[in-house]
Amino acid sequence: MKWASAVSLEPDAGAAAVACIAQIRESLGAAAPDLLILFLNPSYLPESAGLPALLMRELGARRLIGCTGGGVVGDGREVERRPALSLTAAVLPGVALDIAHLRQSDLPDEIDPEPIAALFDVGPNPCFLTLPDPFTIDGERLIRAMDLAFPTRPISGGLASGAAMPGGNALFTDEAVHREGAAILAMGGDIRMDTAVAQGCRPIGQPMFITRCRDNVLQELNGQPAHEAAHDLFTALDPADQALFNQALFLGLEMTLKEEAYGQGDFLVRHVMGGEPGTGFLHIGARLQETAVAQFHVRDADASREDLARQLDRASAATGGAFPAGALMFSCLGRGEGLYGVPNHDADLFRDTFGPIPLGGFFCNGELGPVKGQTYLHAYTASFAMFHPRA
Repeated sequence: MKWASAVSLEPDAGAAAVACIAQIRESLGAAAPDLLILFLNPSYLPESAGLPALLMRELGARRLIGCTGGGVVGDGREVERRPALSLTAAVLPGVALDIAHLRQSDLPDEIDPEPIAALFDVGPNPCFLTLPDPFTIDGERLIRAMDLAFPTRPISGGLASGAAMPGGNALFTDEAVHREGAAILAMGGDIRMDTAVAQGCRPIGQPMFITRCRDNVLQELNGQPAHEAAHDLFTALDPADQALFNQALFLGLEMTLKEEAYGQGDFLVRHVMGGEPGTGFLHIGARLQETAVAQFHVRDADASREDLARQLDRASAATGGAFPAGALMFSCLGRGEGLYGVPNHDADLFRDTFGPIPLGGFFCNGELGPVKGQTYLHAYTASFAMFHPRA
């Protein structure tokens, strides 16, 4: 197994592709990659129709998957808010690859694993990269169906980004370019995918029960109107946390029921989008459930850095210090230089832990990754997929 990753900031899509092809060839030598993973800024889309076919033909690759991203990661470098193309290549002996493109209409009416399970034939113990478009397919419904179809099997990936409306993003499956749905890669055989998910938010105050809600409208916490609960929390915070509270407030929703104690990483973080005048209700970026545990969160660079370091150390310890052959990073658009004030923060920390291995990826509208065996659609996280030979 051998991986390589490249990135180009050439303003022309064709020139960027040629530059990445040259970098991949230099890394892999004469070996033809079995898999290409392509991420590019949407500014290249007017010129992108032939890019997947060009990349596959020039490098002799047998499969390709990818999507657009508001930022990309290539060769361990994070490139945000400007034209860039990232190409990751892998030589995968003994690995079966299968790629599917799904539309919203392809998802079963009920959560039924059979239609999803029937799409892939890569043998037992597969792992998955999943790239949904946030405007045209229900990503949470998709990963619930995938979890049922392939229980305990790791799923990583992220929501395509960079566009502001349906049809503005693109998904790539082999030579095809799609403007809706989801691209899914299944890998089986001699490959193992390890994952790590680190959050960019930390909890404040105490966990509370949702005692009244309607869809995504939070009405009461612990029997108290939601706005009053938030106001009481604000007055109890120190000035530094009050400033973070005023910048952006989030609500964490429990991922694992009946925890004895909750801390950072135990919640699915969603944005508090605003209040409802006259009622004190809060609108949350997720459907809510009564009796669930919730806790307010703020976005904090220091806590995010510490959590990422902790999760990467755990991932390294779980492999006995064996470095992966290659890796992918799926980072929220709200992280990066805007959060940390410096470029390449998460990619550099990953390489500090695992060495200068090939690292590709992109900045997402939501990140996919497992927590305690179940896949979630996260926000403000960095989700990593790390690849080893199964043996």
